[in-house]
Amino acid sequence: MMEAIHSLMQQLTRMQWSDYLDIAVVAFLIYKLLPLIRAPGTMRIARAVIAVMVVAGLAAALRLYTLSFILNQFMAVGLLALVILFQPELRRMLDRLGSVKFRALFGYTKPTQDLESVIAQTVMACEIMSRERVGALIVFAREARLDDYFKTGTPIDGQVTEQLIRNIFFVKAPLHDGAMIIRDGRIAAAGCVLPLSDSSHLSADLGTRHRAGVGMSEVSDAVVVIVSEETGTISVAVGGMLKRHLASQTLEKLLCNELCPKNDPDGEQALALRLKKGLRKTGKEANTREK
Repeated sequence: MMEAIHSLMQQLTRMQWSDYLDIAVVAFLIYKLLPLIRAPGTMRIARAVIAVMVVAGLAAALRLYTLSFILNQFMAVGLLALVILFQPELRRMLDRLGSVKFRALFGYTKPTQDLESVIAQTVMACEIMSRERVGALIVFAREARLDDYFKTGTPIDGQVTEQLIRNIFFVKAPLHDGAMIIRDGRIAAAGCVLPLSDSSHLSADLGTRHRAGVGMSEVSDAVVVIVSEETGTISVAVGGMLKRHLASQTLEKLLCNELCPKNDPDGEQALALRLKKGLRKTGKEANTREK
């Protein structure tokens, strides 16, 4: 153990400033790119690779020569096999990486106040459409720009307001059957066509609108809000998972958690102020008791 530590210290002393810079840049890219490629399809590829490596290691440890030979031959052409077997998942992953803005790698996010206004207007529209049994499919784009799906609809580039959302999804409106895409705090397009999910875990009573919402969340990092035309229930699809029967307060909280920046300075300051007020209140109560 001491020899390993001594060898590591020697390696560190021989490193130059360029080596430290190289390690820092690679670590930064891995940290930023991993969340962008994390998706159900990508995880299937990762699980397959890990399973093959584990089985190969066990075969070598147990001296299963025939199985080891087969796995070695398979791993020799493993890259080609992965491309063939997981072609749809790899294409989606590359599309997702290609649609990410360069500034997203450096942590740029939409100001929290703008996002809160967008969420509030969306929640009000969904609440009214839920009561009136008006179907809706709203996609919130995040790092992935969703350009391929944007092209299937009608560009709008309008401010997110409760009235505009309801007008677009009005039953007799030309764009009510498609999906609305909101990105950069504005309604980018409406009437967009989304991919349908082929998951066997979805309930049989779910229609095309819900399957399209789940399918969109499977191939991207988007947050999708669905309002059922038949029952008026509000659902949200994130990462291939569907959360149903949401109240308006729950919908607003969920959207804030998913869309608002987690490292918002204003939010940290507000939290600090609440803590200070709580401490002052506790101190006053303690002084009152002592008196």
